[in-house]
Amino acid sequence: MKWQWRSIGLVWAFAVVCSVLTGALAAPGHSIVWIGLSLAGCTIGTLSIQLATGQKEGYVHRVTVSLVGVVVVLAAATGIFALAGLL
Repeated sequence: MKWQWRSIGLVWAFAVVCSVLTGALAAPGHSIVWIGLSLAGCTIGTLSIQLATGQKEGYVHRVTVSLVGVVVVLAAATGIFALAGLL
């Protein structure tokens, strides 16, 4: 059970890293493009990590929880970027 949350947390951490890198390195006005690419990378990473566990039981649940967390992290980052763009 513990390994399931580690595999999910790993993807969430990757989303946080992608958000920070997007904020630090993206040109002004282009952060939304990089957030979209981050979502694509996190989706591929999620599927890869969950397949690598080799566990059939709960696969859909783990993928769903991983991707919902990624969307929440990236949505929060998008909101922060939008607010920063207004200032």
